[in-house]
Amino acid sequence: MTRMTAGEKGFQLALVVFFSVFSAAMLYPFVHELAVSFSTPVEAIRPGLHIFPLEWSLEAYKTVFVSSQIWIGFGNTIFRTVVGTLLSLIFMSMVAYPLSKKYLPHRTFYTMLIVFTMFFQGGLIPTYLLIKQLGLINSHWVYVLAPPFLISTFSMLILRNFFMQIPSELEDSAKMDGASDIRVLVSLILPLSKPILATVGLWSAVNHWNAWFDGLLYIQDPAKMVLQIYLRRLVVENQTQEMQALLDQPGVQNMIPETIKAATLMVATIPILIVYPFLQKYFVKGIFVGSLKG
Repeated sequence: MTRMTAGEKGFQLALVVFFSVFSAAMLYPFVHELAVSFSTPVEAIRPGLHIFPLEWSLEAYKTVFVSSQIWIGFGNTIFRTVVGTLLSLIFMSMVAYPLSKKYLPHRTFYTMLIVFTMFFQGGLIPTYLLIKQLGLINSHWVYVLAPPFLISTFSMLILRNFFMQIPSELEDSAKMDGASDIRVLVSLILPLSKPILATVGLWSAVNHWNAWFDGLLYIQDPAKMVLQIYLRRLVVENQTQEMQALLDQPGVQNMIPETIKAATLMVATIPILIVYPFLQKYFVKGIFVGSLKG
């Protein structure tokens, strides 16, 4: 091990300071809202930094969880996240696997045709007309079937590149034993691709959990709206009707909009954050290996 020079030590120190400040700047808004959500109304409106609540209260969370619209949004969001992620992995794997084979006729043409969609898309109005003709307006399935959620071109290419790293001798030996292409994909390729599947699955899950624009376009029934639409109305659009419905619930006393908004933000954010630690060990390996070969 060679010792670092004074210049290298200074550079390392500058990096540590920069990224520490950058991380604090990114983390503080989350910590602030978390502290406000657990604060009493008097503490919540106190000027200054909110890092740790001086006066604790769970009333904001009780108010949020009593709301039926929160649970409806939760159910719809969980449905689109779980079902949408599974369907995305299935369909992207089915597209990526044949494109990873050199013996596929016109493979380069098909790949370029798919890559073309990353840069040139149909636009909002043609997409809406297509969704309408498919009968998906005001349907739960629009969340998982509408573009671009079913197949992400970028994620599919990452999958394709990962599949190309798997030695072809393994597939040849399986086919010599009578395995079909589908059997090879399901029983051999996918089990060996857990890192990239976890990585792509996490991307898809986060996209589904945070999505709101498709629900705003295609859904009018309040019973089919996702949590992010409700959150947007409550926090961004500042809908007094939505807030007043929460404040008028039985047993709700001395609550203010700030604590309810903060609690709703935490309820919508924390579940997807919990997923990441379980997939972290696959994340770096999956994205690194999947981006090596073009």
